[in-house]
Amino acid sequence: MSTVRYNESPASLMQAAAEVAKFAADIAMGWYHSSVQVETKGDGSPVTIADREAERQARAWLQERFPEYGLFGEEFEAVRPEAKRRWILDPIDGTKAFVRGVPLWGTLIACCEGDTVLAGAACYPAVNELIAAAPGEGCWWNGTRASVSSVSTLAEATLVTTDERFLDRPHRRAAWQTLSSEVAVCRTWGDCYGYLLVATGRAEIMVDDIVNPWDAAAMYPLITEAGGRFSDWRGCDTAFGGNVIATNSALANAARRPLLESGDHSA
Repeated sequence: MSTVRYNESPASLMQAAAEVAKFAADIAMGWYHSSVQVETKGDGSPVTIADREAERQARAWLQERFPEYGLFGEEFEAVRPEAKRRWILDPIDGTKAFVRGVPLWGTLIACCEGDTVLAGAACYPAVNELIAAAPGEGCWWNGTRASVSSVSTLAEATLVTTDERFLDRPHRRAAWQTLSSEVAVCRTWGDCYGYLLVATGRAEIMVDDIVNPWDAAAMYPLITEAGGRFSDWRGCDTAFGGNVIATNSALANAARRPLLESGDHSA
C-alpha cells in the first residue's frame, strides 16, 4: 500500500481516490470468475464476500490516512456521520454483472463535503481502466486527459442505461422510449461502465432511473471535468438527486428534453 502523505487539496484527494479505488478493486478481483456465494439484501440487491471484503479494506485504508473524515458505504454502517468531509464507497458497482462474469463492473470512491463532490475515482479492473477527477483538476483516464465526445445530434448518439425496463418506475418507460428512438445506438449493461463511456467519449448519454449516493457521487466529477453535464431527472446539477442523466455538453438539452417533459420528476 502507498506511503504517500495526502493533504486536502483537490489534486491530493483525487490521487487518494484513485489509489484506494484501485486497491479495493484489486481485492474484489480476487473473487471474480469464482463460484462466490451470492446473498440477497433487504432491498433485493445482491451482495457477496467480495463486496464486503473490498469495502472493509478500503475503509481501513482511508481511516489510516484520513482519520478525521467520515465513511459512508454500501455494505457497512456510516462512521463519523457528523464529520465535515466524508468518503463514499461502492466496492462493486454492478454486482449482478460481477457474479455473472461480465467485466463491466467497477469500484467507486468519492470524497464529499456536504453535497459537494471534491474528488471521485472509478476502477474497472476486469478491463484495466482507471478514471479519476476533481474540480479544476480535469478528468484522467489511465493517465491521459479524458474528454466527452463532440457529437451534437441525437441521430448520431449512443445512449446507455442499466436496465431499460425501469422495473421500479415503469411509468417512465414511455419517456425513455422517446429518447431511445431518436439515437443511433442504444445499449444496456450500463451501471458504472456507462458513465465511463460518456466521460471518455465512447457514448454520449447515460440514464439511470434509481441511484444511491455511492452509485453517483464518484461519477459527478468524472463527467463534469471531462466537459459533460451531470444532473438528476429534474435537471438539477447534483449527485444526490436519486436518479441521473449524464451527457456530453453538446447534447445536454436535447437528451434531457423528453425525460424532463415526461411530467415525472420524482426522485
